[in-house]
Amino acid sequence: MDGSDPLALCEQRIGYVFQDKTHLVNALTHASGADHRLASNERLEFLGDAILGKVACEMLYHRFPEYLEGELTRIKSIVVSRQTCAKLSQVMKLDEFLILGKGMAASPTLPKSLSADVFEAIVAAIYLDGGNEQVEKFIKDQLTDEIEAAAIDSAGGNFKSQLQQYAQREFGVTPNYLLLDEKGPDHSKCFKVTAQVSGTKYPPAWGMNKKEAEQRAAQNAISDIEGVALPFASD
Repeated sequence: MDGSDPLALCEQRIGYVFQDKTHLVNALTHASGADHRLASNERLEFLGDAILGKVACEMLYHRFPEYLEGELTRIKSIVVSRQTCAKLSQVMKLDEFLILGKGMAASPTLPKSLSADVFEAIVAAIYLDGGNEQVEKFIKDQLTDEIEAAAIDSAGGNFKSQLQQYAQREFGVTPNYLLLDEKGPDHSKCFKVTAQVSGTKYPPAWGMNKKEAEQRAAQNAISDIEGVALPFASD
């Protein structure tokens, strides 16, 4: 671990400096490294899970005013899942700061569940230390990209499926997705893709990766077929 003060490094990773460091220590303490279960991060994990869900629901409610409950619920189930919490924790390398018992500390690999647990515990610790404003900022910083990706996957998958059903029903073919252009540096490229059905190329769309561009191109194609405004610019 880098740095002489692990708590300060942890605060740097999560982007929040605690007024009361005890909250952070408690969030990082696994049951195996605690004197007793009440001194572990399990209670914080319980609280953090509820706070995370609440803020995520508010974010989704305001971000997607046209979505019905079912679609909002599907996206929420992805962005507050244990898998997403573990991923976000691992990106910040929070595992490096966990306070573990000797047996677990000696293990070469830690269960992903520990990563998810500490993320939720950190959420609760920030809430207890800094209140609603600070914890909402932290969660929004962490979840904004996850929400956009989940929404694209959810809607885009449906649009590609819709376009495929249309193509097979009307022409007995499967849509093709053609890469027309790409721009930007290697680490941050954008891609321009068009959907083609039975020789007809529909208005293209740009995306941050090829998958996103294909999904947006499918939505543009459906909108064009239905004679409604395109959701994504072609240029």
